[in-house]
Amino acid sequence: MCGIVALQTSARDCAVELYQALSLLQHRGQDAAGLMISDGETVYQAKGLGLIPEAISLKDLPSLKGQMGIGHVRYPTTGALNTDEIQPFYVNAPLGLALAHNGHLVNAASLRAQFRQQTFRHINTASDSELILNVFAHALMCEMQSGQAVGVSELMRAVSAVMQQCQGGYAVVLLIVGYGILAFRDPFGIRPL
Repeated sequence: MCGIVALQTSARDCAVELYQALSLLQHRGQDAAGLMISDGETVYQAKGLGLIPEAISLKDLPSLKGQMGIGHVRYPTTGALNTDEIQPFYVNAPLGLALAHNGHLVNAASLRAQFRQQTFRHINTASDSELILNVFAHALMCEMQSGQAVGVSELMRAVSAVMQQCQGGYAVVLLIVGYGILAFRDPFGIRPL
């Protein structure tokens, strides 16, 4: 069990509100916490082990500039308890994507091996979240290479690719730099969002 949150505002930085939202979700994960916030061009992050006040310093919040962000409190079901496994995860292509997730993929091991061989993308951790992020990123990149502009249809086809390949129960919040926030869950709605 983990806690995930996403927020997009129109006129002000959202770091304080995301921090407060994570605090309300602290009961869903007490091992680590992380935030990623974007101003539309740059992604800023704060992550750490422990409860939210230990993981994310209040004095760092003013440096997290941006009107949209995602956050995560961790209760690990896979992977090790170290800083490399703290969500949200980020990939810079396409567009800049950050993802936080709650759930478990039952086909993670086979999907990881298959995905590496077919796409040549490197998955650096044992986290299901990093795997989901890379499946989505690869699918969106394929949509973009076909000459399509990134719109709702292309995003939904990338989500569909995740749902076809990632088996299990999951809820996902995804920050797309310069575009907005996307949220989805597994096809059976096993995990709440």
